[in-house]
Amino acid sequence: RSGQDVLKAISMGAKGTMIGRAFVHGLGAMGKEGVTMALDIIHKELDTTMALCGERELKNVNRCNLLIPKDFRGNWE
Repeated sequence: RSGQDVLKAISMGAKGTMIGRAFVHGLGAMGKEGVTMALDIIHKELDTTMALCGERELKNVNRCNLLIPKDFRGNWE
């Protein structure tokens, strides 16, 4: 849904993410230009979130960039 969500997924080991909802909303609102704007927004959010995490390159993002609650029972090892 956002650049933050993309960073979280990559931090947990994803090689990519699906962000179709942003494309559809942009397309419905403003056509081709809306899709471009949606991509720009997600890209800027990702850049900002990476900067706040102290990372310059996506390849350096990992689980150390996440705060995981002690009681989290996820199975994503």
